[in-house]
Amino acid sequence: MSSRASQAGAAGVLLLLSACAQPGAPPVCTAPLKPALEVSLYFGRDKPAGGQVSDAEWASFVTEIVTPQFPAGHSVVDTGGQYRDASGRIVRESSKLIVIVVFDAPAHHKKVASIVDTYVKRFGQESVLRVERPVCAGL
Repeated sequence: MSSRASQAGAAGVLLLLSACAQPGAPPVCTAPLKPALEVSLYFGRDKPAGGQVSDAEWASFVTEIVTPQFPAGHSVVDTGGQYRDASGRIVRESSKLIVIVVFDAPAHHKKVASIVDTYVKRFGQESVLRVERPVCAGL
């Protein structure tokens, strides 16, 4: 094999590898895993008028809003967080994290937006942090 052909082959391999490393590129998964999207939603529990989203209010929100959108499943984690509010003040509060793995991207966008919008309106929140990342997953 000529040196030029060898260089071209090596360049091709590097190009393929770099495509896998691009941010947002679907992961290369090994069976039985498949490409999926992990959606993480961070819900602060402090209410602007005072008090906190109670355990009963949270349970009702998950039952009425989250479960119908993602009946196949999701995980809920108790956590604590910190953020800078619209006035610039640092706020620390207890929070809930919902993690959902979806195989039907981008069909999940409307479902997630509905969850976020409902929480913001129902509990007077400024926002809900949303993080999405490609993963390999399987059932």
